[in-house]
Order: sequence, then C-alpha cells, then structure tokens
Amino acid sequence: MALLTDNMRGALLMALSMSAFTVNDTLMKLASDEVAFHQSIFYRGLMITTGLLLMGIYQRRLSFRVSRRDGWLIALRSLAEVLGTWWFLTALYQMPIANLSAILQSLPLTVTLAAVLIFREPVGWKRLSAILVGFVGVILIVQPGTSGFSSYSLLGVAAVIAVTVRDLAARRLSRDVPSLLVALGAAVGVTAYAFLFSAGEVWPPLSFASFAKLFFAALCLMAGYIAAVSAMRVGEIGFVAPFRYVSLLVALILGLLVFGDWPNALTLSGAAIVVATGLFTLYRERMVRRKARLGLRIR
Repeated sequence: MALLTDNMRGALLMALSMSAFTVNDTLMKLASDEVAFHQSIFYRGLMITTGLLLMGIYQRRLSFRVSRRDGWLIALRSLAEVLGTWWFLTALYQMPIANLSAILQSLPLTVTLAAVLIFREPVGWKRLSAILVGFVGVILIVQPGTSGFSSYSLLGVAAVIAVTVRDLAARRLSRDVPSLLVALGAAVGVTAYAFLFSAGEVWPPLSFASFAKLFFAALCLMAGYIAAVSAMRVGEIGFVAPFRYVSLLVALILGLLVFGDWPNALTLSGAAIVVATGLFTLYRERMVRRKARLGLRIR
C-alpha cells in the first residue's frame, strides 16, 4: 500500500512550491544590497529563460503553434507578469517580507471576485461575504492612516491585482497550450522589461556571492513553478490549494531569522483574517464543484 495518497503528495508539492517561491523572494531581497534593481531582475530572468528553453528542448514539449486568441492571452499574461514583478520587487526591497507575503495571501479572494465580475461566474452570498471580510483583513495589514502604514504596501496591493489578471488570463487559455510555453513567455517578457528599463542604471560588477544568490533564486523560482503545476495535477484542487498559505509561515520565519523583522499585532490579525476567509472560499468552491457533480445546488 502506498505511504502517501495523491492528495498528500499534491499537498507536499504545493508546500514545496510556496516555500521555494518565498526563498526566492528572500534571496532577491538579500541581493538588492549589492545588485542594481533591474540588473537583478535581468540576470535572474536570463537564467530562468535559459533553463526553460533547455527543459523544453529536452522534453520535446515546447510548441510555438498557438491560435491568435491564445497568443493574445499569453501576451496579456506576460504583461501582467512584468507589472507584477516590477511592483512586487519594488515593495519587497522596501518593506518586511512577511508583511508583503500577508498581502499576497488575498490572491484567492481577488481571483474569485474578478471571475464573478468579469466572467460572470456564479458565487453565493457566503463566499461573497467571506471575500468582503477578507478585504477588511487586507486593510488591517496595510494600515492606512497609522504609523505602521507604508506606501509600498500599496504596490503590494497593485502586485496582487496584476497577478489576478495573470491568473485570469491563464484560465482562458486553451487546454492544449503547453504550460512550459506560457512560463517561457512570462520569463522572456520580464527579462526584456528589465533590460529595456535599465537604461541609465549603473550596474556594479557581479560578485560571486551576488551571482550565487541570483542563481539559486532562479532555481527556486523554476522549482516552485514546476512543483505548483505538479501539485495541481496530482491531487484534488480543493485539497491541495489551501497549502499555498505555507508561504506566509515561511515568510514569517525567514523574515525573523534573516532580516530580524516581525509584523505587528494589526498585521498578524489581518493576515489571520485573510487566510481564514481564503480557506473558507476554497472550501466553498470545493463544495460547489462536488454538489454540481451530483446535480445539486449550493450557495
């Protein structure tokens, strides 16, 4: 008998993915003291692009034949990735990693709400109420009008909006579009953006320590992406998706150990509200899918 079920393997892969993403963020924040802003994004993007290309060649799964509709969706997703990266890293370099991670936990709520507003996907009053309460949690994290407010928190919120657009564009892609091609499009877009916007930026010589941080950041980003895709394919989405909140726990630990940061009580309270409402929303979506398969209705 197998020691782990498919759902448990999926949960472990999702936890690994979120941990890898957070380690990537930590390495990029550490490198920011030694490397120029766009320089770090360019080198990391170049490494990821090269890695994805080699992976595609090795697996022979990289096909550039897509419909015009899918091509526009990939372009939209890549643009959203560029904006999300720009705003996220700008905020990351100026504020505690755990605070920014707490803001990002609102992503399941924003994706659900945007799907309702844009795609007219049905949602009951319970999920809608949870989303609204979750946004109250985001306000507690951002803390506008208090001494704990940072304008960079607003860039974190902007990054959430950009990632929401990215994920909604991915939802509309045809099933036969290779995931590797979608990831490659985003990597090329981010790398090109960093190169074009680096004009006038002084790039200091890249030391071995700086190169190592960017190299392992790129590896973590690729590993996180592969693990996230694998997690969704191995286990049930309703069971696996909640484990994305592992990223907040890892961010709290790394923020304390590496940077000596710890969020205040308001931020922690807001993060708890966001996570709780996100988990409830995921649970209700899982119930809706289950009831739909049985021909029943649920709000």
